[in-house]
Amino acid sequence: MRLKMVPSDTKLDFFSVSMITFGASVLAMIASVVMFFMMGLNYGIDFRGGTTIRTDSQITLDVGAYRAALAPLNLGDITITEVIDPAAQLTGEVTNVAQIRIQAQEGAESVTNEVITKIKAALNAIDPLMTFPQVDSVGPKVSGELIQTAVIAVVLAISAVLFYIWLRFEWQFSVGAVAALVHDIVLTIGVFAVLQIKFDLAIIAALLTIVGYSLNDTVVVFDRVRENLRKYKKLELKQVLNLSINETLSRTVMTSVTTLIALISLFVLGGDVIHGFVFAMIWGVVVGTYSSVFIASTILLRLGVKRDWSKEAAKASGQYANIDA
Repeated sequence: MRLKMVPSDTKLDFFSVSMITFGASVLAMIASVVMFFMMGLNYGIDFRGGTTIRTDSQITLDVGAYRAALAPLNLGDITITEVIDPAAQLTGEVTNVAQIRIQAQEGAESVTNEVITKIKAALNAIDPLMTFPQVDSVGPKVSGELIQTAVIAVVLAISAVLFYIWLRFEWQFSVGAVAALVHDIVLTIGVFAVLQIKFDLAIIAALLTIVGYSLNDTVVVFDRVRENLRKYKKLELKQVLNLSINETLSRTVMTSVTTLIALISLFVLGGDVIHGFVFAMIWGVVVGTYSSVFIASTILLRLGVKRDWSKEAAKASGQYANIDA
């Protein structure tokens, strides 16, 4: 017996609540933009510049003692946070791991090796057995270049999607798909601004992965829409869209749920190093699935689709309509 999360013959009317879902999405995007400008993102060392030192101690972590030990070095803004490993908590293992973030030093590309040596010596005064498994430094100039490159990467990815969908379908499909992608990225950035989760290069990788995942869902729905437009020539576009979404709903839900199972496992057991990346992926899968159904299809319905059935089927759609993806 096969597992079915969704009945094979659903007849849900997704457009009966389209005004509510689309309006809520617009408001959420506006709120995300406002939060981004009001609160900003909690940029990691990749984008802000500076040094991150990870410590592993044998004694109980005392943030106050760490800060007092580093104060005489006059390093400027220092952030000390305890690193909690969920996997270690499940096994009952006691860890005393901290992450120390030091701002980029004025007039220097990064914290020098001499300064890092002094930092280690100051912390070893607290615990001689303390180890430093990870030290990362990024200069302000490099961090600025990374921000610019990250923005270009996201814009190019969306532009490529716009071009691909336009070739494969029609421009109306392209606008709907890109609107869904912009929706997903804006909401993801908004959530990171509100929760102040560290935003670094790993999150950019997650955003690009979300673009691919959301596009995959959208193309599956749009491909079925195109087939049904030819098959049911007398049905209204709204009915064709509803039929297509219902026919692909089982596949969409199954793909999303199985992906989320893997991601949630990584979030719980994977440790703090990948928490931001996995959280972005979990959020992206949820909003990506939502946008494929309620955003892309709604925009396609509003724009309409040319249904010139006097032409051959291959010519009634885009020039490359019959190319298999």
